[in-house]
Amino acid sequence: MNDNYFKFTPSVVLLPFFAVLFLWIVFWVEVRFNFNFGQYGVYPRSFEGLRGIIFSPFIHGGIEHLFNNSIPMLVLLSALRFFYRELTWKVLGYGIFFSGLITWIIGRESHHIGASGLIYVLVSFIFFKGIMTKYYRLVALSLAVIMVYGGMVWYVFPDVGEGISWEGHLGGLITGVALAVFYKTPEYKKEIRYDWEHPDYDATTDKFMQRFDENGNFVNPPPPEPAEEIQSTIYIYNYIPKSVTEVDENRDESSRP
Repeated sequence: MNDNYFKFTPSVVLLPFFAVLFLWIVFWVEVRFNFNFGQYGVYPRSFEGLRGIIFSPFIHGGIEHLFNNSIPMLVLLSALRFFYRELTWKVLGYGIFFSGLITWIIGRESHHIGASGLIYVLVSFIFFKGIMTKYYRLVALSLAVIMVYGGMVWYVFPDVGEGISWEGHLGGLITGVALAVFYKTPEYKKEIRYDWEHPDYDATTDKFMQRFDENGNFVNPPPPEPAEEIQSTIYIYNYIPKSVTEVDENRDESSRP
């Protein structure tokens, strides 16, 4: 699979845009009609709390909470869709389910809400999958992600702050790593543009390389092959003027009265 595998499509922009827009619509509905969606979050080890596995990523406790999750969601979903478009829906679907399930198992007895668990899924998946492919573009993406969001790793440990669901973050991190290991990607390779990039390239048959010796010094090019003899036909046009006498006689006749 060469570089042509990465193609920009409208979904690279539309998917993250509508995903974040939906989060804001849910929050607006909650505030506008005075609903309490927090009760639909993940409540660990209770049958009723299982519904939060599906609903919790779309529920936020406040405008700051929602804003802090919106920007990473836009960036990471765009990267996921562009570089891993065939795995996009699998990563999102299984990421939401398993990160929520882990939170349900290990979480404190409280309602866990927010899209941060899914964000940790995306960060860990993009980082570890890029490193495992060893493909230069995906490795660069991994390094960019860890430079921007590397500080998030401290929020997977207990007691990082009041009201922060470190269990959801840890569940997302574990799920992202597992998905990166489980799902295989195509064998990426750089697009071949020149003859010398082919695996079976033979420098001895290259006219340009023949101008260098084994030490890399420039030498005279090999003598050119004899050109085929070019036959040409030469046409000779002879102009035979009139004799001087005839010209003079005509001149004399024309001068008579």
